[in-house]
Amino acid sequence: MAHAHALMVLLAKGELSQQHLGAELCIDKSNVARLCAKMTEAGQVRQRQCAKDARSRRVRLTARGERLAREVEAASGSRFSTLLTEVPPARRTQVLEALEVFVTALDALPPALPDARNSE
Repeated sequence: MAHAHALMVLLAKGELSQQHLGAELCIDKSNVARLCAKMTEAGQVRQRQCAKDARSRRVRLTARGERLAREVEAASGSRFSTLLTEVPPARRTQVLEALEVFVTALDALPPALPDARNSE
């Protein structure tokens, strides 16, 4: 799940530091480092040292990673479209409006920072 979520976040936001990616995914720094290492090994992301802080790494999708992210995005869209067909037609507008309110509220939240106790 974190892998697919990471692909989607990087597709939407572009290059991020591992710290910011971890915050977006709500995972600690050791887990984001392992995830990024696996994604790098699979050729889905490139990592580089941050110019301002040599201890920090920046992550971005490769062409392969972008293709995979778009496949995940399409599969997710298809799944949600299928789900929407299960909502009675008379209620679909209400459901979509409620989801828009929910997404707007989620977007307004600051990124969750990993719990300091779990990040050491």
